[in-house]
Amino acid sequence: MAVLFVTGTGTEVGKTVTTAAVAAAALRQGRSVAVLKAAQTGVAPAEPGDAAEVERLAGALTVAELARFPEPLAPETAARRAGLPPVRPAEIAEAAAELAASHDLVLVEGAGGLLVRFDDEGNTLADAARLAGAPVLVVVQAGLGTLNTTALTALALRTHGLDCPGVVVGSWPAEPDLAARCNLHDLPTAAGAPLLGLVPEGAGALPPHAFRAAAPAWLAPELGGTGTFAETATAAEPAAAAR
Repeated sequence: MAVLFVTGTGTEVGKTVTTAAVAAAALRQGRSVAVLKAAQTGVAPAEPGDAAEVERLAGALTVAELARFPEPLAPETAARRAGLPPVRPAEIAEAAAELAASHDLVLVEGAGGLLVRFDDEGNTLADAARLAGAPVLVVVQAGLGTLNTTALTALALRTHGLDCPGVVVGSWPAEPDLAARCNLHDLPTAAGAPLLGLVPEGAGALPPHAFRAAAPAWLAPELGGTGTFAETATAAEPAAAAR
């Protein structure tokens, strides 16, 4: 898995922190890592973007950003309003391939959800992943409503002929409600792929050294983790309701 795309079932689901956790786990194993942000929106020219946040949390890695648009909108809309050229799928795939030539792992973080438009032709992150021949990790929400958005994202991935190694809950609450606890059992069915991690809510606010030490426990071995999160998942699963 030299190149791994990271998408979400929507915006603000924890894609950046999850990307940082995967990067931190890989770095801890001695692997070289690059993070590519295909299109950064809503950030001023001098401000640190998502890729820089991954580097801050995960440690020394290569950071690349293809385009930056000032308004916090979908990439195609933000590019059009800024009068700037959009990011095309071929550019993303080419940049990922170039980074993969000199790194053990390249993480390509999308913007918003899988089918957010990147250009005026309607191309999306799915088109870029297809050109790159790369699998797509899906970051999901924990609570009520996540099964539908997860199933829709999984359907879109299959429609585009893309492989999904699994899903990661991007912000697992300290006190999960019944829906969140039940979703741990149901998410693999909705996704048609295994649950590969639980990133704790507020993980991005941890000091970097604490984040790097803890990150492997949040992820499955398939993502370079220890799989310790499975103990949390088992403990959280609710008992069946009495008949």
